[in-house]
Amino acid sequence: MLKPVLQPKKPSEKKYLSVSELNRKVKGLLENQAGQVLIEGEISNFVAAASGHWYFTLKDASAQVKCTMWKGRNQHLKFRPEGGMQIYLRAKVTLYEARGDYQLAVDYMEPAGLGNLQMQFEQLKEKLNAAGLFDPRVKKAIPQTPQRVGVVTSPTGAAIRDIISVMHRRFPMTEIIVYPCQVQGKKAHHSIINAIESANQRKEVDVLLITRGGGSLEDLWCFNEEALAHTIHQSVLPTISAVGHEIDFTIADFVADVRTPTPSAAAELVTRDQNQVAQNIDDLGFRLIQSMDGLTAELEARLSYLLLRLADPEPLLESHASELEGLYVRLKHAMTSNLQELKESLHSSQLALLQYHPEKQLSQVESQNNALKKRLSFAARTYFKNKQNALTYVAAQLNTVSPLATLDRGYSITLHNETLINSSSQVSVGQTIETRLKTGRIFSKVVETE
Repeated sequence: MLKPVLQPKKPSEKKYLSVSELNRKVKGLLENQAGQVLIEGEISNFVAAASGHWYFTLKDASAQVKCTMWKGRNQHLKFRPEGGMQIYLRAKVTLYEARGDYQLAVDYMEPAGLGNLQMQFEQLKEKLNAAGLFDPRVKKAIPQTPQRVGVVTSPTGAAIRDIISVMHRRFPMTEIIVYPCQVQGKKAHHSIINAIESANQRKEVDVLLITRGGGSLEDLWCFNEEALAHTIHQSVLPTISAVGHEIDFTIADFVADVRTPTPSAAAELVTRDQNQVAQNIDDLGFRLIQSMDGLTAELEARLSYLLLRLADPEPLLESHASELEGLYVRLKHAMTSNLQELKESLHSSQLALLQYHPEKQLSQVESQNNALKKRLSFAARTYFKNKQNALTYVAAQLNTVSPLATLDRGYSITLHNETLINSSSQVSVGQTIETRLKTGRIFSKVVETE
């Protein structure tokens, strides 16, 4: 049995929403109703995209929500969010229409717990340490007794008064040069940087104190700026950081060549106690006198010992005089003997020279030269006579085979363009030929014959 097919009922004329329209309406409701909210939570799954935008999840013990912080908002933050970090944030509740997920569009955040400034401090400290600005190997030595001390600080603050008081009390001859700057406020670090750079350019001090009195973390914050840290690191002058009290630490303390707990401690470090210096001078003077007395006594004892060992020089001089006289006699005898030998050698050389006198040698050479001339003249005449006879013979032989000799016997020679003609095939009709006779030449033109 066939069952009847039920026809679907036609939908009413009501308007149905698309998913996109629905999400758009929900987004409007969320943004209008919830608006801007302040929330505390823990960061999870933090991602910093290549575009500069940040994406993360904010969660607590039982719930979570997705968050976005656009590049235009996050670039003004002083710290870098990390997974597990507890934060406070201000955000707008909205909906990501493409997926229907509701999320928070964050426009501000700050760390909870340690506080924003402390978090910035810790992150900058870690960054600069990784960059090598705290490396002890690059730190410069502080002069033990600087002649001039530069102080970068406020000229009206308590720090400069403490430094002047301590240095004048301990070693008043040390000269102090103040490089005035602001040490508190948002732009104070620029003033401190200018003062440090000015001191390095002027090169008039041996060491540089960067200092101010105590204060809160906010008051001392200008000494935690990254630009100031790099300026201190690049300073040619040795630097001492003396910021705040003993419990206060700033980035400048870690970058400087030396950190002291207070401005007064910095002043004591670069000066010596004049009373101690005077005592040291007295001690050195006493030790010098003792050393001189000991050395004098030692030299006197050595002199006495040498005087005892020194013998009477007269017998020694007499012995040397006698020995010298004997040497004189031997020298005189040797010189006389050598002189006689030289005279005899000279006489023998004179006789030999007479035998080989140039005039005698010249006469012998002249006789030999005349004899050689005669022999050369005879040989030359004989040589040329033989060559002349040989030439005559060769000329006669050549003349017998010369074509010119044929002319003498009444014959002639015919040529065309200086080429001997011995066949009629060598010429053509109309060409001019030359006939040479014993005397004279005849030029003819070739004609055709029957």
